[in-house]
Amino acid sequence: MSGSPNDEDELEKLRQEKMEKLREQQQGQGQADAETQEAMQEQAEAQKKALLRQYLTDGARQRLNSVKMSKPQFGEQVEQQIIALARSGRVQGKIDEEKMKSLLRELKPDSKSFNIRR
Repeated sequence: MSGSPNDEDELEKLRQEKMEKLREQQQGQGQADAETQEAMQEQAEAQKKALLRQYLTDGARQRLNSVKMSKPQFGEQVEQQIIALARSGRVQGKIDEEKMKSLLRELKPDSKSFNIRR
């Protein structure tokens, strides 16, 4: 009824080899997907930088970079807003430093002040 111990061992070895091959294939596919996704992110980042370079003067870019260094999330929000304005065609010419200052003031979240009295 039962096979010889050698046959069972051979079957177990074949199963193990098959499982290893399947794991390797899955890992290979995962790496390919990750590389593709990384390439797409790099391409999107390059497009974003090109758009910003096209629509911002040097002074405005420097101001945006300093904002991004101090408040990364707010800097990203400002970048997205500028890109949206540029793509919709609502930007005439380049955004200079003064326009950037007013845009930053508009987008700046309301600061909450607390008055504590005793």
